[in-house]
Amino acid sequence: MANHKSAFKRIRQNEKRRLRNKHVKSTMKGCIKNFLKSIDDNNPETAKENLHTAIVSIDSAASKGIIHKNNASRKISRLQKKFNTLESSPN
Repeated sequence: MANHKSAFKRIRQNEKRRLRNKHVKSTMKGCIKNFLKSIDDNNPETAKENLHTAIVSIDSAASKGIIHKNNASRKISRLQKKFNTLESSPN
């Protein structure tokens, strides 16, 4: 347990940051799930919209330092690859 005034402040700051990071990360994961669901439904129009929102949320998380920039790049690349296979496959 913290004994100094500054240590108590760090605990409060860390908790605020943890909750903020958790919100951004869970929002990002939700956007990715929506995109993957639209891929499974074989719906290219909604998949394109959901891909855009997923990319924006991933970039946002990376710019805030919540996920590493290489992790963000890898996630975006994989999502884009899935979208390209959906577009190239005949309906």
